[in-house]
Amino acid sequence: MDKLTDDVPGCYYNRTVQFFYEHSGKNISAHWRPRDYVVVSLGMGVSVIVILANILVMVAIFINRRFHFPIYYLLGNLAAADLFSGIAYLHLMFHTGPWTIKLSKNQWFVRQTLIDSSLTASVLNLLAIALERHQTIFTMQLHSKMTNRRVVLLIALIWGLAIFMGLVPTMGWHCVCDLENCSTMAPMYKRSYLVFWAVLNLFTFSLMVAAYTRIFVYVRHKSQRMSQHTSQIRHKETVFNLMKTVSMILGCFVICWTPGLVLLMLDGLGCESCQVLRYEKYCLVLAECNSLVNPIIYSFRDTDMLQTFKRILCCLCRRGDAGRKDTLSGMRCNTLEQEPYENGDAELVEKTRGAPLILKGTEDMMTSTES
Repeated sequence: MDKLTDDVPGCYYNRTVQFFYEHSGKNISAHWRPRDYVVVSLGMGVSVIVILANILVMVAIFINRRFHFPIYYLLGNLAAADLFSGIAYLHLMFHTGPWTIKLSKNQWFVRQTLIDSSLTASVLNLLAIALERHQTIFTMQLHSKMTNRRVVLLIALIWGLAIFMGLVPTMGWHCVCDLENCSTMAPMYKRSYLVFWAVLNLFTFSLMVAAYTRIFVYVRHKSQRMSQHTSQIRHKETVFNLMKTVSMILGCFVICWTPGLVLLMLDGLGCESCQVLRYEKYCLVLAECNSLVNPIIYSFRDTDMLQTFKRILCCLCRRGDAGRKDTLSGMRCNTLEQEPYENGDAELVEKTRGAPLILKGTEDMMTSTES
């Protein structure tokens, strides 16, 4: 993107990043302001927590054979996308504020590509999980029958689309040669690209809403039919647990993503009185928080996952003891499947093995159907 030759008429390849910021009205302070310290400190804190939480999820899925099912592979890929998001956002925190002036245009596009690709990968993973749950629930299964090859292809498709979406502005959808259409929030992106990215994510969210709404309606209908075989209390618990999980998934997505997407739309549509720069940084932090909320919703509420987390953390604490030579690969987490079941109901546990807590309330309905 940076060129040492003369500018092409109508293009500004040799201009600095500061030139585009000043033209769009997004002035960069040469000195650190209190607001800059707050945003950077908050962003770094969130990024570190996101990175550690998602590493923990990935390690737990890798070492525990009970989690070697398609839905958990998708959850692991979601954790990888959120990990990437945390790293990209941490990179942004070291290249924002007064540091932005020192960036070349190539470095600026790399910074934005990392953010766009990581957030897109996270959203696409959420959609893939919703569609996978939709397929398994409607076929009355606890985990998908997708082969490992199909799961790998799906994961590759998710990352391919995410990387492509991040590279689209670099490949030409920028305003280096169309200065009048530069956006305010991303001064070298065209406004039309911001609208496109926001609409695409809103469309993805609408698909998630449709999938989870169909799941909820279907399970509620089935559980009502099965209520004659089960207690009324159990029927209510099934519907309530399902509604609670669906509400958490969609509610957190709306809270974390809607403010940022609305700002992108307003900026893309050229709203000059909307003061998008006033809220930009905070909306980006909020969107990043979704990468922290995801492991809590999809993993930390799973009893088996929590037990694995405890074993990992205990092992790490023991490794701090100089007198011990235990390694992560040799800890008991690798042999979780060999542990006896306390309640003695091994058959039921085996049938529900691999079912994540997301929509786990449907197990009661499925169990009733089988009986």
